[in-house]
Amino acid sequence: MLSNNSIRLRALEIEDLDLLYIWENDTSLWRYGNNIAPFSRKLLLEYINTYDGDIFRSQQLRFMIVPVGTDMPVGMIDLYDFDAINRRAGVGIMIDSAHRSQGYAAEALSLLCGYCHERLGMHQLYAMISVDNTPSIALFQSCKFKTCGRLRSWQRQGESYNDAYILQRLLTNDNVKDL
Repeated sequence: MLSNNSIRLRALEIEDLDLLYIWENDTSLWRYGNNIAPFSRKLLLEYINTYDGDIFRSQQLRFMIVPVGTDMPVGMIDLYDFDAINRRAGVGIMIDSAHRSQGYAAEALSLLCGYCHERLGMHQLYAMISVDNTPSIALFQSCKFKTCGRLRSWQRQGESYNDAYILQRLLTNDNVKDL
């Protein structure tokens, strides 16, 4: 369920600390999330050591994206703001710049959708994406997410604000079968 012929999604490991440190502290990516300050190795190590993978307790899950036949992650995919009552969560994904445009993100997103529907019994996933992040918008649309709204002045970019799209995918049996 968490792997196919190309990739596998796995839990965080201690060995991921250095890579996580690089990715989380890449300030060029902060505009797409909510980071406002660097993460220390100590803080990231604590996160890895206390991570239990129980989305019902922590309301989030993080998977490392690893190509089949290797042990080196090329990115990560997250579920956040999990709502157990309404069975929905937000999705965030990051692929290392050296591994972009190789299909890893689409494979990971498809695997995650199947896992969320089949194992977690989730009803829907959503992503909030800056209107100028065209590669991410295209990725989610290619994985059957539909643009369902535009939030005005949603994300601060320096002294100005940027709009964001909300993309949503309902995880029905018919919708997930043809992943």
